[in-house]
Amino acid sequence: MKFEVPQFIDIEDKVFGPLTFKQFIYLAGSAGLSVVIWVFLPLLLAIPLIGVVVGLGVALAFYKVNNEPFIALIESALRYSLGHKLYIWKKMPKKVTKEKEDGTQESGMLVPRIADSKLRDLAWSLDVHDSLNGGGESPL
Repeated sequence: MKFEVPQFIDIEDKVFGPLTFKQFIYLAGSAGLSVVIWVFLPLLLAIPLIGVVVGLGVALAFYKVNNEPFIALIESALRYSLGHKLYIWKKMPKKVTKEKEDGTQESGMLVPRIADSKLRDLAWSLDVHDSLNGGGESPL
């Protein structure tokens, strides 16, 4: 038994002559909106608006950016401009300059000092850890 394998499944069907259904809707919508603008607005205001509407309709129907339809570009632009943005920056550490006794400056990183109490706590925790492991010196 033989079956036909569908080919060209990524190409939309031509429904209205050389136009796909989406292309026809974009062009018919822009033509309809142009008629509404022509009827309700004065001529000096209508002509530029009709040009913009027809240009947008033609771009939506036929123009592709990076092999993607123009509507995908508009959608991405709207999502970016209306969506939440995450700003990330790399924080650079501040350099501290110190003056030596002879008047020259020494630049370097600021290194925090451990207070005596913290140093004692650290030594005590090491002593306790050492005594729990057998009290002897470590083999390393």
